[in-house]
Amino acid sequence: MLLPLPLPLPGRPRPGRAPLLALLLLLVVAVGPSRPISFQLPGKARKCLREEIHRDTLVTGEYEIDAPPGSSTGPSANLKITDSAGHILYAKEDATKGKFAFTTEDYDMFEACFESKLPVGTGRMPDQLVILDMKHGVEAKNYEELAKVEKLKPLEVELRRLEDLSESIVNDFAYMKKREEEMRDTNESTNTRVLYFSIFSMCCLIGLATWQVFYLRRFFKAKKLIE
Repeated sequence: MLLPLPLPLPGRPRPGRAPLLALLLLLVVAVGPSRPISFQLPGKARKCLREEIHRDTLVTGEYEIDAPPGSSTGPSANLKITDSAGHILYAKEDATKGKFAFTTEDYDMFEACFESKLPVGTGRMPDQLVILDMKHGVEAKNYEELAKVEKLKPLEVELRRLEDLSESIVNDFAYMKKREEEMRDTNESTNTRVLYFSIFSMCCLIGLATWQVFYLRRFFKAKKLIE
C-alpha cells in the first residue's frame, strides 16, 4: 500500500534549501563593493597601511590626496608600496591622484606608505586628506571588460563573479588547513624535543645524585665517620 508523501506547506522552505540560500546570500554580500579608506596626513608625517595577501593575486588600487584648504602649493606627498623584503612594487613622488596594479609572487605582508612633504602644520595649515581604495583577488578583476570580451550576459557575469569568489574561499580554506598542518607538525616536533630534553635532564640529575652519594660515602669513610 502506497502512502501519500507529505507536501511542503506554503511559505515553508524545503529541507536543504535554507543552507543553500544562506550560502548564496553570503556570497552576494561578500562580492559587494569595498569602501575606500580615508585618513588625515599631517605635515612631515608618514602613515602606512599593511595587509597580508596570497600569492599570484592581482592587486589594484586608486588613491587621491587632497590639498589642505587654503593651501596655494597643492597636495604634496610620496607614495611607496613594498613587501616585507623591502622590494618596491610601486612608487610615486608628489602623488596627487592615480592608479596602481601589481601581481603578488608569494604570500607576504604588503605595505602602502604615504609620506607628507608639507611643513609641520599650524592652525593655518590643516592636514592633507588621503583616500585609498585598494582591492585584490575577485574585487580587483574588471568583470565589465570581461563581459565585453567574452560577450557575457549580466547573469553570466554575476555567476562568473560568484564562481571566482567561491574558488577564492576554497583556496583560503586550503591555505588555512595547510597552515594548521604546519603548526601541528611544529607543535609535535617541539613536544618531542621537550620530551627528549626532559629525559636527558632527568638522566643527568640521577647520575649527579648517584655520583654525589658515592663521593660522600668515600669522604666519610676516609674521615672514619662511617664504617
